[in-house]
Amino acid sequence: MAISREKKEQIVAGYVELLSKSQAIVFTDFRGLTVSSVTQLRNDLRQIGGVFQIVKNTLFERALIEAGIPVPAEQLKGAVAVGYCLEEAPPVAKKLMDFVRESGDRLAIKGAIVGDSYLDADGVKGLAELPPREVLLAQLLGAVQGPASTLVSTVMAPMRDLVQVLHARSEQGNQEAA
Repeated sequence: MAISREKKEQIVAGYVELLSKSQAIVFTDFRGLTVSSVTQLRNDLRQIGGVFQIVKNTLFERALIEAGIPVPAEQLKGAVAVGYCLEEAPPVAKKLMDFVRESGDRLAIKGAIVGDSYLDADGVKGLAELPPREVLLAQLLGAVQGPASTLVSTVMAPMRDLVQVLHARSEQGNQEAA
């Protein structure tokens, strides 16, 4: 049964809405997955701020163009499902990579778009291996705080040395007076 023009426009609008909310999108080939495993994956991704959706390639291509996202034509061939990263990208990518291992490679990662950059399957694997946001912020703070504390101690060293010399000199004067 053919899809009406109005229905197609609604589908494209739904894709555009999800694309506008996404930090990243991960392209997958879902052939070989059962309905129950797709449902399980959708539930798992929903818990971590993601959405898994099987897309119609021609309509999804229109949505990408409408959203101003570069169209990876090679990714829109065959059975395509998209993982939207509505919050942070690494947890969604990690969950998808874990699902690939658990499903016996029935789900295949094709690539991803993060911002305006395209990542291949290895890039998605690297994205999945990134530590959580809190850990990255702590590492950044440590990288900034280390040199700052060294600078403070370097600036304070002459003052501290001067105070020690003056204190020793005053004690020497007290000993001579006694």
